[in-house]
Amino acid sequence: MDGRSRDWDIHLRALSSSASIASDPASDSSLLKSVKKLHELCKAENSEDLIARVYPQIYRLFQRSVASLSQSQTSNGLLLLAILQFYLDFGDVVLHDADPNLRTFFRTCLSREFADPAVAEATLEFLNVNKKKLLSSFPTLLPQFFPLLLKLIAWNGEKLEKSFLKVFPGLVSPGSFLPLLPALVDLPILVVALEKVEKSSGSLVGNSIASIQKSTAPEMLLALMDEAYTGSTIGDGGGDSESEDSNTIDVADPVFLELLKDENDGLAERHWTSPVVAAALQAAINTPQSDRLKYVLNMTPRLIDVYFAIALRDVNDSLICALIPLLMSRNATMLPDKNFCFEVRKRLLEFKLSAFQRSPGFIAILKFDYLELLQKPIMDRLAEAYDSPEKSELALQLCWAIGEHGGGGASHKDAARELFEGLELLLYENLSSSRLGFREESAFGSASQVFSKSSQSRLLCFVVTAIAKLATHHRELLPRARVSLGKVARSRISDVRVWRRARDYLGLMSEPAISSSVLGPSQPSPGLGQNPGTVKWSDGATKMIAHIPFYILGEQEGQPSHDCSFSDILPRR
Repeated sequence: MDGRSRDWDIHLRALSSSASIASDPASDSSLLKSVKKLHELCKAENSEDLIARVYPQIYRLFQRSVASLSQSQTSNGLLLLAILQFYLDFGDVVLHDADPNLRTFFRTCLSREFADPAVAEATLEFLNVNKKKLLSSFPTLLPQFFPLLLKLIAWNGEKLEKSFLKVFPGLVSPGSFLPLLPALVDLPILVVALEKVEKSSGSLVGNSIASIQKSTAPEMLLALMDEAYTGSTIGDGGGDSESEDSNTIDVADPVFLELLKDENDGLAERHWTSPVVAAALQAAINTPQSDRLKYVLNMTPRLIDVYFAIALRDVNDSLICALIPLLMSRNATMLPDKNFCFEVRKRLLEFKLSAFQRSPGFIAILKFDYLELLQKPIMDRLAEAYDSPEKSELALQLCWAIGEHGGGGASHKDAARELFEGLELLLYENLSSSRLGFREESAFGSASQVFSKSSQSRLLCFVVTAIAKLATHHRELLPRARVSLGKVARSRISDVRVWRRARDYLGLMSEPAISSSVLGPSQPSPGLGQNPGTVKWSDGATKMIAHIPFYILGEQEGQPSHDCSFSDILPRR
């Protein structure tokens, strides 16, 4: 018998004998070595007979390991991953479907051991090595367990980010695309929750959070989450209570349990808009940040970058359109760290504008087809423009998108008209408040009043521009646009930039050729038959197109509806 055969028999006997002497297979470190060695020998020999001899022992070992998980004092993750690798490599030979085993590993083992650095690293290595096989043969596996993998990276992010980024595209599927975004935005909050569970209940390794969720006393976990978010404890009359009037969280409230789930169960409503949760989010940032939280605050924007890159490359228009209202709702709702909020909001807005650029019809779809389901997301956000700086910035971007893309394009005239009416209403309301309030407060206004005044002027400039651009796209709106802009030009509100911009747009609209070039879309429009940055006009029986230095128009002064003509800027022959 040669050395290879002797090794074969030794390791095979080790697996066989372990069944009678080890109730917890993971406690015998030699079993992992035997599984890996037998796997190597099967690959080297490439013998179906040898694979068939090993398979029954491997199968029984997997079952015993899973059965002993709840009582095991040692990690089972590395042993189970080695067995799963055997299944993936030789499953076709022995006709073994590894799908149930993979799901069992995630549910029963990784849910307990995701915080173990060795298991976390080995899991990501396993997923990367078998990425093609998993995506082709088990395409729903990673999207189903993306919340668990997010817990893994939230806890071990600094060392494993590069490996996780290679796995991350596999988490995105039609069923996970929408719920994945809020989970990414809430990744820092997940860290806060996990750290508090560890502080209150001991090491996360070996303790299944899922079992706590399903226990007969879910109030315990909810109390932990209350303390994690608000810094308060459940008032039980004990001397250690931090606050005698602590507020308990309703057991039926799904927010905190939703954070710590292991599996994707669809897009769940997260009630971040309630005052209690808003206060909890603020409290989470008022305590010193751990190194883990600091790292995740920096890592999350990078994950969002990858998510949006995948979305623009691989995801269909229907899902992207459904994502836009979700972006709007989460724009003002995230862990209130200044740098984190800036980085995430910048990415949310940039993606939204990219989505509108790719499919301008989204604007019309969101206005009508999603009208009841989404409570008019565009116009609602415009109406909320002054609730907060975040909502104000979102309103500005929406105004720009509405004007730039003509309310959805030439084929969406009804949507354009209704959006135009909403912009008109916003314009008139702000003109009224400017005349009544800001002028009197300007001399003695506080810093907040000065900021509000500046924000209002900035919004009005965007609204005026959107009205002019909408009317350029849809000529039937020109008379109403002239009336609206004329009121602004005559209003002489405190900020001269607003009425001057309205006056200039009135002058532009009196020259349709120039208006189409300046106020038309930034991309070529087949409907208009004209490229951006060019002027088209008719002179008798001849037509010509020429590039115009539009900065010259900025030097034209005059009455509110000045009559700038071509003769003022073009040389005479």
